[in-house]
Amino acid sequence: MAVSSQYSSSSSIDKKNWWLTNRKIVDKYIKDARTLIATQEHREVSAALNLIDAALALSPRLEQALELKARALLCLRRFKDVADMLQDYIPSFKISGEDSVGSDGSSQQLSKDRVKLLGSSESHGCDSSFKCFSVSDLKKKVMAGLCKNGNKEGHWRYLILGQACCHLGLMEDAMVLLQTGKRLATAAFRRESICRSEDSFSLSDFPFSSDISTTNPPNTPPRALSDSETISNLLSHIKLLIRRRTAALAALDAGLYSEAIRHFSKIVDGRRGAPQGFLAECYMYRASAYRSAGRIAESIADCNRTLALNPSCIQALETRAVLFESIRCLPDCLHDLEHLKLLYNTILRDRKLPGPAWKRQNMRYREIPGKLCALTVKIQELKQRVASGETGNVDYYSLIGLRRGCSRSELERAHLLLCLRHKPDKATNFIERCELSDDRDLDSVRDKAKMSALLLYRMLQKGYSSIMATISDEEATEKQRKKAAAALQAAQAAAIQVQQQQLLQAQECHLERELIKAALRTPSKPMKTDRIGAADNKSSTEKSTFQGVFCRDLTVVGNLLLQAGLNRPLPVKYEALSC
Repeated sequence: MAVSSQYSSSSSIDKKNWWLTNRKIVDKYIKDARTLIATQEHREVSAALNLIDAALALSPRLEQALELKARALLCLRRFKDVADMLQDYIPSFKISGEDSVGSDGSSQQLSKDRVKLLGSSESHGCDSSFKCFSVSDLKKKVMAGLCKNGNKEGHWRYLILGQACCHLGLMEDAMVLLQTGKRLATAAFRRESICRSEDSFSLSDFPFSSDISTTNPPNTPPRALSDSETISNLLSHIKLLIRRRTAALAALDAGLYSEAIRHFSKIVDGRRGAPQGFLAECYMYRASAYRSAGRIAESIADCNRTLALNPSCIQALETRAVLFESIRCLPDCLHDLEHLKLLYNTILRDRKLPGPAWKRQNMRYREIPGKLCALTVKIQELKQRVASGETGNVDYYSLIGLRRGCSRSELERAHLLLCLRHKPDKATNFIERCELSDDRDLDSVRDKAKMSALLLYRMLQKGYSSIMATISDEEATEKQRKKAAAALQAAQAAAIQVQQQQLLQAQECHLERELIKAALRTPSKPMKTDRIGAADNKSSTEKSTFQGVFCRDLTVVGNLLLQAGLNRPLPVKYEALSC
């Protein structure tokens, strides 16, 4: 009995010493990690993350280690890891989450206890898969969850997760989380500042957790902005982006496509960058607005940007395939549909939608089998059309945005504008205004954007050449038609001139015949005038008689001319009129 009691006491001492040893090791790891994180250098923060992982291996639920790990991941810009670590605190995780599929293949809803911040009671008539949600409803559910576990868990989760959600494009969640964390920090500061004369909010006055309030944090160099100012600026930027997107969506729903395009362009072309996921969503909406406005090339370009930022975007693939089919570019349409079919098969194989569980999706998992069947039938129809030879009649007029029968100047102007917008050298400019969730994806995003922009540019050049050849043929045909019309007009003018000459000759012949007839009717009068002219030298007293005879002959000739209908002057020698 004594031996057993001695053995039990020694074993308890060993256990106590083992626990104290692990606690000291964990405290040392945390202290060193905090010192490394304060330097804000990439290599030092990576080393601190390794120390934190070692501490969590010894104490998996230690609040200080979890907080330091989240801050280290945020400093390393590993926002997806932060969201995966704290996904149970994302407000829209339950609302926008898809139905999970069990091992038996049947779809099951997510557990109600999975999201700690959301209330257990759901509103009546509200579908759990409903994607659009109200920010005020989210705030109520967040605050309801805080009433239950707000004392146990620090406010660092909301601030860190809010910043991560902002960089991941979950703007509504980021706004709710940051506002909640800010309220919690303000309330905690007010509780601790009862004896202070000035009640101001500053997150820099707080240590990382309430459990380590006795430890002295290392001295860090002063920064330009405090944490509270950074969060306030981030909240202002988030609210601005949400307002602009809301206005653009309202204009798109109302059919004001130009207004929607203008609002979305303010977001994607703004001076301050936007997160990758949010930009991909805005590019997709602007592509829909361009498509509704009839601007096919711009819509295809926005679909290309969306797929460069989010390669698994099903809506972008469907929209681009429909656009290619509308301009009868069947090979490219078939390529996108094959890609979409491969994506559907991958979803059915993995039994989940692409991306992490907290990512918002535009469709449900149970819709995939029906879409896959319809897609297979569509692919078979397109293959039959391609086999029948319908690949050469691409509608380049719709692609460039011109009417049939346009002029050369209209084509050159439209082509110049499209080349300036979609030149391959400028295809990656949008990446400069994009805050990538992972810097390692920069090369892949740039390569995809360049490749898709090059294909679109080649299609535009081919369309320009085709339409220009058509316009040249039309101009040559028009020139020949004008030349033939001018020749016909000249021939008609020559024929009219010949007819006029023939008519003039006929009138002259008719006049001569009338003169001859008139001369035959009065044969004695010219003889009398001849006798009078011959006897002019004989007698000056008979001069008036001869003058009267000559004037009478002129009167006869004038009457004949009037009867013939000729109204033109006759050459008359004035010396013959001297009577």
